[in-house]
Amino acid sequence: MLPQVLKLPGRSASPLLKWAEKWVESVACVKSRKTRKMKSLEEMPGPTFSSFAWDLIGRRGLSRLHELQLEGRQRYGPVWKASFGPILTVHVAEPELIEQVLRQEGRHPIRSELSSWKDYRELRGHGCGLLTAEGEEWQCIRSLLGKHMLRPQAVEAYDVVLNSVVSDLLAKLQMRRQQSPSGLVTDIANEFYRFGLEGISSVLFESRIGCLEPHVPSETDRFIQSINTMFILTLLTMAMPAWLHRIFSKPWDTFCQCWDYMFKFAKGHIDKRLEEEAKRLAAGEEVEGQYLAYFLSKQGLPMKTVYSNVTELMLAGVDTISSTLSWSLYELSRHPEVQDALREEVLAVLKGKKIPRATDVAKMPFMKAVVKEVLRLYPVIPANARVIAEKDIQVGEYIIPKNTLITLCHYATSRDRRFFSDPDKFLPERWLSREQSHHPYASVPFGVGKRSCIGRRIAQLELYLALARILIHFEVKPDPQGETVYPMTRTLLVPRSSINLQFIER
Repeated sequence: MLPQVLKLPGRSASPLLKWAEKWVESVACVKSRKTRKMKSLEEMPGPTFSSFAWDLIGRRGLSRLHELQLEGRQRYGPVWKASFGPILTVHVAEPELIEQVLRQEGRHPIRSELSSWKDYRELRGHGCGLLTAEGEEWQCIRSLLGKHMLRPQAVEAYDVVLNSVVSDLLAKLQMRRQQSPSGLVTDIANEFYRFGLEGISSVLFESRIGCLEPHVPSETDRFIQSINTMFILTLLTMAMPAWLHRIFSKPWDTFCQCWDYMFKFAKGHIDKRLEEEAKRLAAGEEVEGQYLAYFLSKQGLPMKTVYSNVTELMLAGVDTISSTLSWSLYELSRHPEVQDALREEVLAVLKGKKIPRATDVAKMPFMKAVVKEVLRLYPVIPANARVIAEKDIQVGEYIIPKNTLITLCHYATSRDRRFFSDPDKFLPERWLSREQSHHPYASVPFGVGKRSCIGRRIAQLELYLALARILIHFEVKPDPQGETVYPMTRTLLVPRSSINLQFIER
């Protein structure tokens, strides 16, 4: 094999040679594993309970979880363990080993035990949605939603409604920039959060909830605040044993109140839309809803399952849009040459059109490279998790007992210089170069396999449409008084401080 690779000319030889070298190394690795004794979980390195508690509590707390991935990899190697409250977690920060975990996850992969989310649903008698269901129930929901959320042609059908939301976003940005002499829009992530929520609502309900209006309806504003507070409290309520909820009740009570309102909000919109459809049917009109709530309601699922899925889907897409769009424009403002190149690609594809369609953004490779690079630097979910319930598995030189929580440290692997040259730099062109090969599991912001993000195609389409139209209308510049913005963990990865940007009309 290697002699044949070496004979290949020019560009094609280098990637194949790298692949062949890695293949030889992996074979040698497997052989060496067979000859050495496997290690147990007890032999795995990791911080003591007190030192890990100090890392979390004494050094900015849970907001540093993404940084602890980098520190853990440096201190203990590619695999280590740590206890977080009652939860023991094995951390894996090596692409090859992450791949090894995912290839052993079985027919019904378990992402992680979102114990506080499930405890709330059991307490209130709610059904489980795609984020909380497991086993056959999860497989059924995943298969149904996949028909409308993963097939490219099905997703393309949403570009018109998403473009109407983008139009409202542009109007909102225009209004905000006119309030400042320099065109500065402060806390841009807040505007993009509302944009993301309006977009996913239009897909779920085929109706608008007023996130981008000059005065946001009070019920919508409360829903937004409930989502924010719930995510902040998720890690805390998971770390607290159930008996502790009775002693220190405020975090758990607030957590439940947030979920109560989120379910009430989603249920109200679903019921309203279904009532409208029922009236049209009674009047003899033909009804064929495009929105997802309508689709789910016609599949024979219990309504509490429909309510749970729609509620969870509203959470899943909002932060992906808000965070990725914020970081994209932040980095483009700091790299004007990249911004100019991306705008030129958009204009070249559109050929005078002002509003792109899904088929247009599919022809924008540099656009996709920019978003990939942003998600490498700022993955919305800095760490994914798996629980392998069926059997003990081998990960590297360790045997991991079944039902152990395994954290896949994507933030650490995506900033590892072994896989990405200048890993802390924003270099979208790295995704276009045939000379640079990346391990396929080094940066997987939407996950891999059956448990990958089901809303990724809709989220990506909304991102591409918004970026294209923003760059057509505005030149984006950094805040003249601004400083470097760093990420922090809030269950998801978000900006630690406000991102403020100048929008200069073109």
